[in-house]
Amino acid sequence: MNTTIKNYRHPVLFYVLATIIPWTFWIVAGRISHLIPASSRNAQLASALGLMGLVSPMIVAFWLISRDSNLRKDLLGRVINFKSIRPVYLFLTLFLMLGSILLAQAISLLFGYSASQFEITGHYTFSSGVFPVWFLLIMAPVIEELAWHTYGTDCLRNKFNLLMASLIFALFWGVWHVPLSFIKDYYQSNLVALGWGHSVNFLVSIFPFVLIMNWLYYKTGRNILIAIIFHITAGYFNEIFATHPDTKIIQTIILLFFATWIVWREKQFFLQA
Repeated sequence: MNTTIKNYRHPVLFYVLATIIPWTFWIVAGRISHLIPASSRNAQLASALGLMGLVSPMIVAFWLISRDSNLRKDLLGRVINFKSIRPVYLFLTLFLMLGSILLAQAISLLFGYSASQFEITGHYTFSSGVFPVWFLLIMAPVIEELAWHTYGTDCLRNKFNLLMASLIFALFWGVWHVPLSFIKDYYQSNLVALGWGHSVNFLVSIFPFVLIMNWLYYKTGRNILIAIIFHITAGYFNEIFATHPDTKIIQTIILLFFATWIVWREKQFFLQA
């Protein structure tokens, strides 16, 4: 383990604050988003509260980092570090999620789903209040990873091996998203409307996604930009096509196989203390 990770000492404090604060904002935003009659003012307020909830874990992470000069130095080095990125990891960061959704769509054809899924639609499957969806698809990953991969992942890695840290974080991240299902027309609330199967698939899909993202993160010298880019590609490529919701279940299975393979192939990397 990188000895610098030993300085990330406060996982309980980080995750308690990174849960309670966003949940408070999002529960209130969800209530406001369903007020009748709807108004532009209510929509603006719900969107502002949603954004405040999204930003708050990043603020918590930066607050904890600001208290330690070693962490401040470490953060700067990881943001601008490109020396340790091998081409294969950069390629996977950029194109793995694209490949997984295209393969899932191809497999779905065998089950009678339409080839029209490969069309680029130009519209999105959810709304984000007063903010453009494209803005959320880019900024949400940036803001989140400036919390999860500046402090959140390493403070778990300080206590656990990579496999266990990734599984714990995936469980947390799934629970962390739950209040978003109460905000009208948000992605998670639309999943609930589709049925429990699609909601469960979203929660399950987080586990291979986190395993793969953390594998790339540590393989590239804890590069924060790698995590940000990988997160952006996941949201963007899953939205640009006319993908049937059932096809995303196939994508989850593909990612589960890939994540299982890399854990098996690099057992020592994932299991070492």
